[in-house]
Amino acid sequence: MDELEEIRRRKLMELMKMAERKESSLSTPVKLDSGNFEEFIRKNEYAVVDFWAEWCMPCRYIAPVFEELAREYSGKVAFGKLNVDENHSIAARFGISAIPTLIFFKNGKAVDQIVGAMPKKEIKMWIEVNLQRA
Repeated sequence: MDELEEIRRRKLMELMKMAERKESSLSTPVKLDSGNFEEFIRKNEYAVVDFWAEWCMPCRYIAPVFEELAREYSGKVAFGKLNVDENHSIAARFGISAIPTLIFFKNGKAVDQIVGAMPKKEIKMWIEVNLQRA
């Protein structure tokens, strides 16, 4: 009986580890705010944050593209969205003066950014360049 319990315990641990990996490989953008922003950029080796606002039409234009990229890069790059109207201090900290602004983070540090609505192809190329620099 002890052997059977040990096998069950090991299987349970394996399942728990698999579940943790799935959680860490986010396939949809995370809504960021002052409560989770720091942890998000720190715990993900690579992260792209979309600084946006509800009233911003170019922000709305790239929103579906951003979601597609989050799925495509799932497990490799984490994607988050930060509403600048609700998080003034974080936006100010990164000098956000125009939106949408996308910032690429590596190990919690901002390494590159692009400003304005761009086609998916250009955003993808920008991500790839930053992954290769890493």
